[in-house]
Amino acid sequence: MNKIDVNPVIVKESLGDKLSKEKHVWDEYLEAKRDKPERQVLAVGLGHRFHEGPWLFHDLSFRLEPGEIVGICGPSGSGKSTLLSLIAGFEDPTSGSVQRFGINRICWVFQNPHGMPRRTAIDHVTQPLLGQGMNRVQAESQALAIMEDFHLIDVCARDFKELSGGEAQRLMLARAVASRPDLLLVDEPTAQLDQLTAADVDRTLAGIAQADCIVAVATHDPNTRSACTRVIDLARHRNTEKQ
Repeated sequence: MNKIDVNPVIVKESLGDKLSKEKHVWDEYLEAKRDKPERQVLAVGLGHRFHEGPWLFHDLSFRLEPGEIVGICGPSGSGKSTLLSLIAGFEDPTSGSVQRFGINRICWVFQNPHGMPRRTAIDHVTQPLLGQGMNRVQAESQALAIMEDFHLIDVCARDFKELSGGEAQRLMLARAVASRPDLLLVDEPTAQLDQLTAADVDRTLAGIAQADCIVAVATHDPNTRSACTRVIDLARHRNTEKQ
């Protein structure tokens, strides 16, 4: 949202004029906020199924905002990844609506990471930083700082094809952080990680959320679920008899 100056300089005005002018500016500010809502995702009456099959979920309403990690939980086949796709706008819901405000850049970290086999790990993180206008030295310095948060310093010079599954998944998370998204969607971020590394990843995701980013995480991991600010449990919104 564009910032509006709500503190105009007032010189030699009467108290009444000052109050009137300040009220006018404040009214303009509130009107601008109404016209341009804060960054958020708003879902109302959301439901989805494939073709004429059973409903994955229905009557699901929620709001996603920066500053929190929202966990999307439920048994296998309950539609966790599908809900991420609906939130991103990659698919249209069968019923209900999803609206996105103030979101220009979306990053999705898949459960099965995909990278460039013959490019180094640090290249993957440096690339989006170069795209933001940094020079090579600045980008590599920032990339190393991000990779350290994900325990990737020791593999920064390795090609992607040489990384383990857990390392590759953490690398894609690091790349997403470097992209500075408005909306970050993560599918099972700790599925291939040991408990200590998973806890660090959860803390890093919390830090991303505090940096004005909306974070939604699909997970089976009870520890990741506990680390979330709140949880959307799809098991509570499943009804195969809905018409």
